[in-house]
Amino acid sequence: MSTQETVRQRAGEVEGSEALRMDAEKASQIVDALNTDLASTYVLYHQLKKHHWNVEGSEFRDLHLFLGEAAGEAEEFADELAERAQALGGVPVSGMDALLEQATVEPEDEDVYDIRTSLRNDMEMYGDIIETLRDHVELAENLGDHTTAHMLRENLIEVEDAAHHIEHYLEDDTLVLESATQ
Repeated sequence: MSTQETVRQRAGEVEGSEALRMDAEKASQIVDALNTDLASTYVLYHQLKKHHWNVEGSEFRDLHLFLGEAAGEAEEFADELAERAQALGGVPVSGMDALLEQATVEPEDEDVYDIRTSLRNDMEMYGDIIETLRDHVELAENLGDHTTAHMLRENLIEVEDAAHHIEHYLEDDTLVLESATQ
């Protein structure tokens, strides 16, 4: 392990970006929003992976694939958020404690629940993230950061689509019989 330790930028500090012509004051507001979205997205990612690993039942395959894809999309968006925060002169939130502290969503506990409960919890988390993303799109637009607004808007489409799919999974119509006597 290296004995040299040099802190190049402290977490929470935002320098702004000369190249992107974004001053530190505006960049700080946007980086804070991006870090909130990053933290919430990682909490969502971990919950989706938990459900991906633990799903059972007759619809296992479809749900397992859907939850894996949804987690993958969340992970990709988290990377975009972190890279944008860094490009604006900020430090992307990354530690587990910091992620939980900055997230606007609360993760499900460690227990394994039936898939309907798990999906309801996922849909609730997606809904909270959707509301926050909408607010952050508006913030970025108002601060003149059209690139961040565009990136958030594009992800909002995917997040809403995933929430809509979960809503369909939770409908009461199914081909699966409740018992063999029906």
